[in-house]
Amino acid sequence: MKTKTVRAVNALTSRWAGRAATGDENTVLTAAGVWPLLALLADGADGPARTELAEALGIPADTAAEAARELLTGVDGVRDLRAASGLWTRADLSLEEAWSARLPAGTRSTLTGDEDTDRKALDAWAAERTGGLVERMPVKVDEETLLVLASALTLRLRWIQPFTSSWTWIDEGPWAGKPLLGLTRSTALLERVRVAQAATGPVTLLEVVGDGGVDVHLVLGEPQAPPGQTLRAGIAAVTRAIASTGADALAEGDPGPGLHIEQVLSVDREHRLDIRTVAFEVEAEHDLLESAALFGLESASDVRSGHFPGISTDPLAIGSARQSAVARFHAEGFEAAAVTAIGAAGGAGTGPRPKYRVRRAEVTVHRPFGFLAVHRTSRLVLAAGWVADALPHEEEEEEEEWAGAE
Repeated sequence: MKTKTVRAVNALTSRWAGRAATGDENTVLTAAGVWPLLALLADGADGPARTELAEALGIPADTAAEAARELLTGVDGVRDLRAASGLWTRADLSLEEAWSARLPAGTRSTLTGDEDTDRKALDAWAAERTGGLVERMPVKVDEETLLVLASALTLRLRWIQPFTSSWTWIDEGPWAGKPLLGLTRSTALLERVRVAQAATGPVTLLEVVGDGGVDVHLVLGEPQAPPGQTLRAGIAAVTRAIASTGADALAEGDPGPGLHIEQVLSVDREHRLDIRTVAFEVEAEHDLLESAALFGLESASDVRSGHFPGISTDPLAIGSARQSAVARFHAEGFEAAAVTAIGAAGGAGTGPRPKYRVRRAEVTVHRPFGFLAVHRTSRLVLAAGWVADALPHEEEEEEEEWAGAE
């Protein structure tokens, strides 16, 4: 994946996450699913719509289609990831051959104009492409829908080192008194937890390594910091736009939110990082037209005229643009999926005596926090979200079912 494209997608992720993570409820989003669709629209747009889409994309409209194809192909080539795209059009809609030829490889099908028939076909595509994680295509479809452009992004990974899950009772903070499904584990790799200095204060980032090319970073800010700003700081840190320091080089004491570092006696020479966090399952529905300017869709959604002569000689305007997304973080691994669709119409006993002094770090994520799924090589942020409510302990059985289904 080209660095320029990755930076552009991450910039949209940051802007969107800054708005979507209010702290009031769980959320998850993936700009990596929205961006290619906006790029394909920009390729066929003209006038103000083309200008606004290019500004939202962060690249020129005339290179957008190529960038979209390259991004989707690159993502689909990453272990643990699956990407797909689809285009459905009415039989009587005349498509420009030049635009069609620049589309990424994917589903091409016809809309019948019958709402029930088209809805079943679109929902079946979403469910199949995400392994059932997203069951419905998030788009308005009726007899006036002329075109549906969609993408599906699915991530399933297992941890290199699984967590131990157990009932957890938290004493303070927003989750005090709630029986949660806690996750714990220890490692000798202190650099897995890092602290970055942001405008709203220090941010602690815990890297949980997947078995393929993708890792998940848990992001914990100061309690009073706005969630959106904490998540944006986390994105800047994982994409290396701002510096961060590992626990192996941080001062002793409490250098970051939820992080404590001290010198202890040990029977061996290894340093130790103890991790305590919680399992979560979050899902969200996003209406992109509610933030039309963010996505460059203000002019394009004006149904009084057409905005995409490069797509069709028939006048087209954006009548619907939505994303359905889900993310699950458990003892064994992580999975996330998003379907985006745009419609046009319109973790004591006696033993050896300790003799070594080592560094011990403990990171505790027991209050609302953000998370980021990041491609290890390119630093593309595949999913971003906020956990306002963790998974109750009573749902541990669901985790076992999920793990057994792999």
